[in-house]
Amino acid sequence: MIGAVTLEGLSKTFPGTGGPVLEDVNLSVDAGTCTALLGPSGAGKSTLLRAIAGLERPDTGRVLVGGRDMAGVRPERRGMAMVQQRPLLFPHLNVLDNVAFAGTVRGIPKRVARADAAGFLELVQLAGFGPRPVVALSGGQAQRVAIARALAARPAVLLLDEPFSALDPELRSVMHDLLAQLRRTLNPTILMVTHDRSEAAAVAERIALFSGGRMLQHDSVELMYSRPSSLEASRLMGGANEIAGTVRKGCHHSALGALRLPDDTTWQPGPGMLLVRQESIEVGPWDGPGLHATVSGLRALGPRRLVRLDAAGVLLRAEVPLGRALAEGDSVRLKIPTSALAVVDDPDTAHTFPGAETRPPITSQGRGTLATADN
Repeated sequence: MIGAVTLEGLSKTFPGTGGPVLEDVNLSVDAGTCTALLGPSGAGKSTLLRAIAGLERPDTGRVLVGGRDMAGVRPERRGMAMVQQRPLLFPHLNVLDNVAFAGTVRGIPKRVARADAAGFLELVQLAGFGPRPVVALSGGQAQRVAIARALAARPAVLLLDEPFSALDPELRSVMHDLLAQLRRTLNPTILMVTHDRSEAAAVAERIALFSGGRMLQHDSVELMYSRPSSLEASRLMGGANEIAGTVRKGCHHSALGALRLPDDTTWQPGPGMLLVRQESIEVGPWDGPGLHATVSGLRALGPRRLVRLDAAGVLLRAEVPLGRALAEGDSVRLKIPTSALAVVDDPDTAHTFPGAETRPPITSQGRGTLATADN
């Protein structure tokens, strides 16, 4: 399909870096979807975006758009447009002519290009801003002009390199809404670089997670949080709970007891690290089934609180809304949905039992009932 992007074995090394900036990256992005390229600084995200755009030549591998190999295709002929962190507007042109530039470089008469540009300014909610000098714009307005200019090129693929990172949180939220509106109207394929996992979850259907030039995982937003492929992926996605133990007969056994894993989870018997998101743990005073724990600490997280819990000597963290009556030393019960549990290799024990080197990774997309400990 036009706009579908496929990367095959993409690698790139810069002289003097001591290692690859990109290492054998394979990624498929469906046409009309938005994928966030997420990871810490230095993970290779921007280099990957520039390789897709044709601004960097990979050492090995291919970039295909709509099934067509982009090798040797100049950047301006790839059907792509890029918006970077800084708007990079032309200071000698007013707002309208900045947006119209995309048409004039294609040979469209200036009058037609300006009329077209006015429509894109309206689309990014800047109708009437055309005569203004770009130096009179706020940061958010300038970025909207940059997006309008990119869209005026009518790209099949829109590349965004941390376009909102310099904006304040409220304005970033506005820009996320704008991006959603543009997608409904124009439906381009979008690849967006970000180091903010909340932003990635807000704008994209899928996340490609990078670290050290390697792609760790590419999955839906939900599965990136609930089914990380490794301990490193879990930590990069902000996971706070890791419980070492052993898997046998569909349960994870640890100091917490036996916690039943989702029914469609496949994991051979042996050591495994149990992961559960802090947002998934319910904390309450109820009686009956559940894990007994003692509150060992509280920390404010804006409208929520991070609760440190001692459960049978295991440190757990849970997030609860403000206003919940909790204090250090309180005795509580925990409920953990089975669907919130995932198991990955424990780096300390992953290769200490027969067959560990060939054990398949966890595969699960199921939902479950509440997991309880057999205390």
